[in-house]
Amino acid sequence: QVCAPAALGPGMLWAAAWGLLLLIAPAEAQRGRKKVVHVLEGESGSVVVQTAPGQVVSHRGGTIVLPCRYHYEAAAHGHDDVRLKWTKVVDPLAFADVFVALGPQHRAFGSYRGRAELQGDGPGDASLVLRNVTLQDYGRYECEVTNELEDDTGMVKLDLEGVVFPYHPRGGRYKLTFAEAQRACAEQDGILASAEQLHAAWREGLDWCNAGWLRDGSVQYPVSQPREPCGGAVSPGAGGSTSGGVRNYGYRHNAEERYDAFCFTSNLPGRVFFLKPLRPVPFAVAKVGQLFAAWKLQLLDRCTAGWLADGSARYPIVNPRARCGGSRPGVRSLGFPDAARRLFGVYCYRAPGAPDPAPGGWGWGWAGGGGWAGGARDPAAWTPLRV
Repeated sequence: QVCAPAALGPGMLWAAAWGLLLLIAPAEAQRGRKKVVHVLEGESGSVVVQTAPGQVVSHRGGTIVLPCRYHYEAAAHGHDDVRLKWTKVVDPLAFADVFVALGPQHRAFGSYRGRAELQGDGPGDASLVLRNVTLQDYGRYECEVTNELEDDTGMVKLDLEGVVFPYHPRGGRYKLTFAEAQRACAEQDGILASAEQLHAAWREGLDWCNAGWLRDGSVQYPVSQPREPCGGAVSPGAGGSTSGGVRNYGYRHNAEERYDAFCFTSNLPGRVFFLKPLRPVPFAVAKVGQLFAAWKLQLLDRCTAGWLADGSARYPIVNPRARCGGSRPGVRSLGFPDAARRLFGVYCYRAPGAPDPAPGGWGWGWAGGGGWAGGARDPAAWTPLRV
């Protein structure tokens, strides 16, 4: 027998429709959808969503709860008739699906599969548990609760503990389009920083007199030690001093204009350490972002320059001293030295579970021969060799 649609009540039709959505809804951004956010208790309507004010903070590899609770006229509807949906705001009018639930049916989308689930702490709890947090999880999330006729939403901001670092490639400054800046950050174990992250880094003392791309397509740079060459304007009544701040070039043409990049990275699951040349090192050469994370989050302090995977030479200073580059903490850079003329150690990255160094007989070199003295070659191509 086949039942005609007219034989189904409106509630059953609604439930059937959303059940089908759980099976076929794409894990793609929903463009063109404009939302009105209500987060205060006492708003009119039978469904009211409440989310925590401010933001929640985690780190790469951590577990975080995005809080969201709702209440409504329970006499009119059962909790199984309520649809819970989490989306991530990727643009002002674009949303990417994260998680959706209708009664016992749950589904996570895209990179959130296997990592996202409802907390389920009693009726009215729509909080989302997110495990193994990644750098890409940073941002704003929308919690939407819908019954047959009404809906309400709340917003939660997920922030990450980490560090912002400026970056330019071997070719020199102001060489990166927006897409190239995105790739450069990814290659150095990071992502493009947000304007909020750059502003927070400036408040902590980041000073960099070169403009760089940010995640939203704008170009900015932080000046904590104001001076005229870095856009400092003379402050009236301040004895001719210049003012610090985050200089903003606004939104630039992302395919034609070229700048540096401001990258962001977070907690390291492994360790960064320094080794002298020809020491046993069956590990990867550390990336720039990994060295910055080790300096900021693991307090790595070493007054010895070492190669990194991009061919640059740097060293991290937590406790400043005069012989180690000045009076401020930071990661010192020697640029991209010629490997044929300068001999450094190497900063390596050891991932969790990596084996201990082999007992002797191994060192860093190039598969084509020549080892450390083999000319100006890219350290990213180094492989363990018998010596």
